Amino acid sequence: MDRTRKTVADLLGARGERQLTMLHVKSFEEAAAAESAGIDLLSIIDPLWSPAMRAAAPTCFVIVGLLYGQLATSDEYLRAAHHALNIGGDAVYCAASLETIARLRAEGIPVCGHVGLIPSKRTWTGGFRAVGTTRSTAMLVYQQVRDLERAGAFAAEIEVVPERVAGEISRRTSLLLLSMGAGRGCGAQYLFAEDVLGFTEGHRPRHAKVYRDFRSEFARLQRERIAAFLEFSNDVRIGAYPAAEHLVGIADAEFEAFLAEMDKQD
Repeated sequence: MDRTRKTVADLLGARGERQLTMLHVKSFEEAAAAESAGIDLLSIIDPLWSPAMRAAAPTCFVIVGLLYGQLATSDEYLRAAHHALNIGGDAVYCAASLETIARLRAEGIPVCGHVGLIPSKRTWTGGFRAVGTTRSTAMLVYQQVRDLERAGAFAAEIEVVPERVAGEISRRTSLLLLSMGAGRGCGAQYLFAEDVLGFTEGHRPRHAKVYRDFRSEFARLQRERIAAFLEFSNDVRIGAYPAAEHLVGIADAEFEAFLAEMDKQD
């Protein structure tokens, strides 16, 4: 497998050749595992993005998530986007206005938008529910994609949209569509690592597929932590810790000289 880090031009040029894989990760360990597994794209939110994260996944194409609501003006988004790219990001995710996306694009910054169910704007489409199940809402998703095209985005997450709708839109757009619960007709399949690993907090979405049971493993490790801390506490209480092997010694002559020196000072 070619593990040269892809560019935007590479991703767009390869549309239709194969489905890409994408994960949202939150730790160095997850990023490194994605790198080792050959995952194509990663989503990492801006507060977690760092040179160390880049080093953990050197060849994954990383979209850095700029946090909607914590950034407000286009100047703030522009500054954050430049910072994300300067420390190794390949693109930014932006759920702000089309004007802000256009400004980022005008500066040459690759932008990924969001269509369909947009959690930060879910009140407009009825909450956490599928979007595009009627003619009018399917056209809304299509219009969102066309608007992002005109604003200069290169990609968009398409979330919880019927497969037939998403596939037809993907066929008609120049954007790389990243499917989160929108079927196989898009350019990439996108899941959260916590869903894949089986430790989702709260509701697990319909499109999530669990491949491992990390929740049980984390629970086992927590029991082991508690047991180890209890053993440490008990050792301290009964005098078993620290033992001789945990201590630094001093020669008798040096200790006697130390005592004599202290006595002079008293």
